[in-house]
Amino acid sequence: MSDAGYDHATVERRWQEAWDEADVYRTPDDVEDPTYVLGMYPYPSGKLHMGHVRNYTITDAYARYRRMRGDDVLHPMGWDAFGLPAENAAKERDTNPRDWTFDCIETMTEQMESMGFGYDWEREIATCTPEYYQWNQWLFERFHEEGLVERRDAEVNWCPHCETVLADEQVEGEAELCWRCDTPVEQRELEQWFLKITEYADELLEAIDDLEGWPNSVRQMQRNWIGRQYGTELDFEIGEYGPVEAFTTRVDTIHGATFFALAPDHPISEELAEENGDVRHFIEEEADPDGDEPNGVETGLTATNPVTGEEIPVYVADFVLSDVGTGALMAVPAHDERDHAFAEKKGIEIRPVIAPEPDDWDGKTVPDAPDVSEEAYTDDGVLIDSGEYSSLESETARERLTEEIESAEEATQYQLRDWGISRQRYWGTPIPVIHCDNCGPVTVPEEDLPVELPEFINTTGNPLDAAEEWKQTTCPDCGGEAVRETDTMDTFVDSSWYFLRYVSPGLEDAPFDLEQANDWMPVDQYVGGIEHAVMHLLYSRFFTKVLADHEGLAHREPFTNLLAQGMVQLEGEKMSKSKGNVVSPQRIVEEYGADTARLFMMQAAQPERDFDWSEEGVQSTYAFLDRLKGMVEQYVTNEPDGDDDAVASYVDAEIDATIAIASDEYDDLTFNKALRETQDLTRTLRQYANHTEPNAEIYERGLSAVVRLLSPVAPHIAEELYDELGSEGFVAEAEWPTADVDRDYVSKRRRLVANTREDIRDIVEVAGIEDPQAIDVVVAPDWKYDALEIAIESDADNLIGELMGEPHIREQGDAAADYGQDLQAEREALSMTLGPDDEHAALESAAWLIEREFDAPVRVVRADEADDDVLTNAEPGRPAIEIDD
Repeated sequence: MSDAGYDHATVERRWQEAWDEADVYRTPDDVEDPTYVLGMYPYPSGKLHMGHVRNYTITDAYARYRRMRGDDVLHPMGWDAFGLPAENAAKERDTNPRDWTFDCIETMTEQMESMGFGYDWEREIATCTPEYYQWNQWLFERFHEEGLVERRDAEVNWCPHCETVLADEQVEGEAELCWRCDTPVEQRELEQWFLKITEYADELLEAIDDLEGWPNSVRQMQRNWIGRQYGTELDFEIGEYGPVEAFTTRVDTIHGATFFALAPDHPISEELAEENGDVRHFIEEEADPDGDEPNGVETGLTATNPVTGEEIPVYVADFVLSDVGTGALMAVPAHDERDHAFAEKKGIEIRPVIAPEPDDWDGKTVPDAPDVSEEAYTDDGVLIDSGEYSSLESETARERLTEEIESAEEATQYQLRDWGISRQRYWGTPIPVIHCDNCGPVTVPEEDLPVELPEFINTTGNPLDAAEEWKQTTCPDCGGEAVRETDTMDTFVDSSWYFLRYVSPGLEDAPFDLEQANDWMPVDQYVGGIEHAVMHLLYSRFFTKVLADHEGLAHREPFTNLLAQGMVQLEGEKMSKSKGNVVSPQRIVEEYGADTARLFMMQAAQPERDFDWSEEGVQSTYAFLDRLKGMVEQYVTNEPDGDDDAVASYVDAEIDATIAIASDEYDDLTFNKALRETQDLTRTLRQYANHTEPNAEIYERGLSAVVRLLSPVAPHIAEELYDELGSEGFVAEAEWPTADVDRDYVSKRRRLVANTREDIRDIVEVAGIEDPQAIDVVVAPDWKYDALEIAIESDADNLIGELMGEPHIREQGDAAADYGQDLQAEREALSMTLGPDDEHAALESAAWLIEREFDAPVRVVRADEADDDVLTNAEPGRPAIEIDD
């Protein structure tokens, strides 16, 4: 515990136990359509890190806020408990992944409870239990029945020393070595299971536009990942190899094709490599698809352009990918950046055939060629040097060429590939398939699910391959001898539907209760790291659509609103064990308390932004909570008896303003702004109590508002103070404070007071006034407010003439002309202020703040009580200041 301040450990323990005993966070099954708030469930690594704490504080604060607004709230927690790290940890410690995983879960649960996260723990799930993973197997079989599962050859990472397939995560470094034995990894073709996500590519892409509650960046990442392109497939003849199909989105540039390129693993490239040493060397030693610049090797072959009949050289190039398009492309250096870079490197002709459309183009004449010596011209335009197609616009040319080239046809290509779910490792869901020599692969009958994992065998290769007794079984179709599938599922399968399991976690005859899921889903607010923007979120969307089509789910998207939270950094760098810059949440909880950690993180930045952890920030947050506790105790001990005067009315208005603004910010999940408002109100209340005897009713209302506004983020201290203020029940279940205010009015009032105080400071500093004796704040005359309003609404060129058309302004003479010129000069930046009466009232009620700051009496003066020479300086929103020194 820190040296001074309140006893956070006792306070936090007391209220955690009280919440637990009262089942405050339990969501009964009979509630209708609760607000579903969910943080991406964690992998149980053993300890919470600051990223976890931030993620789960965001969801917890929002869940608490919605509960106080009167919603039933579903806020569950579970564990993404399968996966390679547990298997590695078990091998290293000579234990088994199950025990390791459940030890980690126990530790992390205690840490979550110490943070005060309000979960419905009765809905907890762990994906490594048979009660959960049997439904992965059931879903696999449902997908299989619907034709969405396929088994086919695929390229995998193979370690010849360990004789096992490796996941990408097990291949280390640029040299691509086995993580276990440092042997160079090879590529092999093995039979793998796939889920046919490509069947849903169009819907997954088109429905992105409707995900209005998702960040644009995430939506764009999914669009890019799916990568739909409309174009043309057409054949180029390559000598003895005959027609080779290429895909292009820019067939309008075909007259500018100056070489043809094949992917390193295109069948022709592989055949060439057997007889051509240069090609073999390039493919095996030099090809680097992830490299910064394109590279390739000439093959000695030529391809025939189907439009011009021209023979162009064929290269094997690493910027051509076999899983994008057809693995072969016509290269047009003048109109594609990659082709341009390659052509420059190899000295290949760069021939422009598209020109920008001139502004005065008549639709017939051929424009001048663009300069493509330095970079490609990649936009659509008008065809040039393209034979009969010259002077056509790109779009028209694409249509005509696709129609008129004999081998060409329209085609749609996707970057998205089917989802390979086979993993050659132990700690995952066994794929429920039995291999029979007579019947082939057969799915396990539903009544025999789950296929449970056998005991862990610490061996090289896939431990399930070594589980001989478990492997040997009989075929469900013919009864003959058969063996089980020894691959397990990608753990992304587990997380593609886990949010549905929370709805009915104990259900024994289905993965989820359909009626309840249709009422409770989709998730209203989902929160997690941006690293899951594509895979997890895309797979979850895919699963939801399949379940909607085949299981009666009533919605087709799993998450209505998504927040991708930023990182917690230390000195500008992501925290990581390898960098040794990790801040332990447990230490912070022990030293300062969970409320301090939560409040510091939530006030430091908007949730989607990265921010720097700072010990000074933590200390000052702790000091704030300690001061607030002191204020409540002081109020309870010595209940004040002050007047309901102008000062009290200012404080009362600030309480209303804070409640209204902070509530809007909580709605938008901009917690940092809500907390800034709340802390500003706390400061105002403290200044009020220091300035005069506060009015008990208003002061207590202010303290109660602060406590409730803080409670979603700092729940323990809020419970303590709510209790000290004599309130009934838990603040966690209290009504959210409400206030009906005009945000625009509040903003103008606050700006007026802030500007006035700033102007007085400037005058005191510039004039060197050490001890002001009295301060007059003089409100501008009414006619200036009228002039300002006319200037804002006017679009006349001669503003001064328009102003002088108003008799009551014209009679001000030179003063009106001078002010008119000022308004003319500032016209773009003008905005309406409060009216003169409201301005006077606002300054009157805030005068005590100025008196406190400058230790001098303050008088707020109306225009009709002031001298003309003073009024010259008074403007709407900027009163004139007179200081008697």
